Amino acid sequence: MAKKIFLSAIDIGSSKIKLAIAREGKEGIEILSNLQIPSFGVRRGVVINPEKTAEKIDFLIEKAQEETGGKIREVIVNIGGAHLFSKNSRGLVSVSRADQKISQQDINRVLEASKTVSLGSNQEILDIFPKEFIVDGQRGIKNPLDLNGVRLEVEAVVVGGFSPYIRNCRETISLCDLSLIDLVPTPLASALGVLRSREKELGVAVVDIGAGTTNLCVFEEQNLIHLAVFPMGSANITNDIAICLKIDIDLAERIKIKYGSCLKEKAEKRLHKNEKIKIETKEIFSFSKKLLAQIIEARIVEIFKEVQKELKKIGKDQKLPAGVVLTGGGAKLPYLKELAKKYLRLPCRIGYPIGFPSQFNDLSFSVLAGLILRTVEREDFFPEEKVLNGKKIFEHIKKIFKFFLP
Repeated sequence: MAKKIFLSAIDIGSSKIKLAIAREGKEGIEILSNLQIPSFGVRRGVVINPEKTAEKIDFLIEKAQEETGGKIREVIVNIGGAHLFSKNSRGLVSVSRADQKISQQDINRVLEASKTVSLGSNQEILDIFPKEFIVDGQRGIKNPLDLNGVRLEVEAVVVGGFSPYIRNCRETISLCDLSLIDLVPTPLASALGVLRSREKELGVAVVDIGAGTTNLCVFEEQNLIHLAVFPMGSANITNDIAICLKIDIDLAERIKIKYGSCLKEKAEKRLHKNEKIKIETKEIFSFSKKLLAQIIEARIVEIFKEVQKELKKIGKDQKLPAGVVLTGGGAKLPYLKELAKKYLRLPCRIGYPIGFPSQFNDLSFSVLAGLILRTVEREDFFPEEKVLNGKKIFEHIKKIFKFFLP
């Protein structure tokens, strides 16, 4: 009899599609399978060809099932792309019970009321994140259940996207004969994977530099307050190198990975005047490391300008005590943290997945890590009758992550 696989997460990225299968182990989360394959049918984080993307996912699912000996039936998946948006919203309802005690039904009603925001054509809401509840004018309430009041309000952030792209993502999973547990915006998944609870409380921005997009997620007082996606990433850096050095894209990627740097002054200090790097291809090719750093720095600064613009929009430019957490495959570039500090004028750190084994200690796995943690948060994914060593799975896994979840 095939053993039950508890957590299955798929990260559909611009460059790679990644699959992770996890379960509870003796010392925390155990990764049973961790696979990836080059993306197909995906452009800048958006699924544009569900059939082609489904073929790649099917291949990963088959390999994972061979490795684990289990059957994968349910998955949690990210959704990316610059079509994603966040909006502030407000809902208001009257408390329904005669004794004026706020019930769960009242909370559900006020959250539903907050979804009535003005949306553009072909846009839909993916999720809603309450920032605070207000009971009879009293603000700052996190959980109003069982409080007494006449009027219940909520201030929230709604996150949504372009309906056809959302539909493509759902169709991709359907074509793989899988049940979709949840569809999580990429910026949020990445943030869940790398943030500490204290950072979310103080105020923090997560900048995830992927291949085709850069994702921004901002938290304060444990609440999501803003989300944005920019249509540029580390692949743009590779393209810039290829154009400026007049070389093919594969060689440009090799040069970026091996010799890339985000600060030209650091490159200048390490090089003698006019020193060049030589690479043996079919012909010997040489280039200045200083020029390479200038190319990379220009594109990274452009990304940081977009981040700064979004922070200014919400009044948080240079006003986040926990600073900026940099993650994603593009965050592997040397001196990225130093450039971020210099340009954004905030404390910065590199964000690796928190609470996972060593094979997950990679910046490119932050989205997968967040998806797994998001699954852990969902009580409905672990029915009470499922037990492991005499304990309910959900209760046991929640205990493991008590330091990582708000």
